[in-house]
Parts: sequence; C-alpha cells; structure tokens
Amino acid sequence: MSAFEGRHGSAGAPRAVRGSGGQFGAPSQDNGFVPVTTTSALAPGAMTWVVVERERVLIANVEGVFYAVQDACGHRRAPLSKGTLDGYVIECPLHFATFDVRTGKLLSGPVAEDLRSYAVQVRDDTVYVKRASSL
Repeated sequence: MSAFEGRHGSAGAPRAVRGSGGQFGAPSQDNGFVPVTTTSALAPGAMTWVVVERERVLIANVEGVFYAVQDACGHRRAPLSKGTLDGYVIECPLHFATFDVRTGKLLSGPVAEDLRSYAVQVRDDTVYVKRASSL
C-alpha cells in the first residue's frame, strides 16, 4: 500500500487520508501546508476528498490546476465530492447549489454562504493544502 491510507478512485470517489511523520495528511514544515495527494492520482476533471485537521476538504483538478474547498454544502451539509464538476463549477448532489471551485463562491442555489477555500501548492508530484488554522 502507498503512503495513502483509505480509499482511492476516480472522479467523485472519496479518499480518506491520514498520516504522521511526513505521510499524506501530516503537517509539513512549510508554513502550515499539508501533503494530501499526488498530481498523478487525480486526473484533470476529477475530484476527491481528503481529511485535513479533522475537516473534509474537496480537491479538484481543473485542467491541471488544483483547487481545494470545504467538502460540505452550506445547505444540509451534503458532501460536494459526491456532486459533479463541470469546468470550474461544482454542483451539490442534494439540492443542486453551484459553487466556483477556484474561490468557493456561491453561484446559485438554496444556500446563502460561500465555501471555505484553501491555499494549494504543488511541488514535484505532491499537492499540498494549507491547514485551516494557518489561513
């Protein structure tokens, strides 16, 4: 088994990560960024979820650029990773609210708040997300 712990898969499939001592999900020494996946594990147009400091974070690859937002719609807390990704737009599977995955901004739907977005860095083949406590 690789450094990833949990489930792996294609677009929309959940990925649970945990780790310590330099594994995925463990804090790095670089300004609060945490390694969460590899670029090769998430094809363009795909998304998955990871856990960073006990929070579900959706990771999306849009045309080779990685974005991270909270993986819970503000209306009924539906997991957005079970929704659809069309370009930069992610759609909630429950009531079809839409958000811009680049910014977390609400585009339409029965919610009144934007999603939390997370800073992302890519170094070599590793995708890093900045911990919420470091934002």
